[in-house]
Amino acid sequence: MPDRPEIVCICGSTRFAQEMLAASRDLTLAGVIVVAPGVFTHREPDESITDEQKAMLGALHLRKIDLADRVLVINPGGYIGESTSREIAYARATGKPVSCTDPV
Repeated sequence: MPDRPEIVCICGSTRFAQEMLAASRDLTLAGVIVVAPGVFTHREPDESITDEQKAMLGALHLRKIDLADRVLVINPGGYIGESTSREIAYARATGKPVSCTDPV
């Protein structure tokens, strides 16, 4: 095992919470440190968040990308929404390799 395990940031729509959790589990069992969304608004429709909280979560996720060695986009069916597109652009602008689970 290397001195420091690889760090992967999972990105994607929170509607794919189950797929994100499965990817996180697989990566963790492979010895990878995973950073991922901590709030799944599509999964918890009764738990609304404010616009201020949404903006804070978006900024927080960019900091998670900063910590990562690479980004893995969970995009079943090739779906990439507005927030995920912004995260991909940010990751690429900061030189992070980006891969997707499905073709775009």
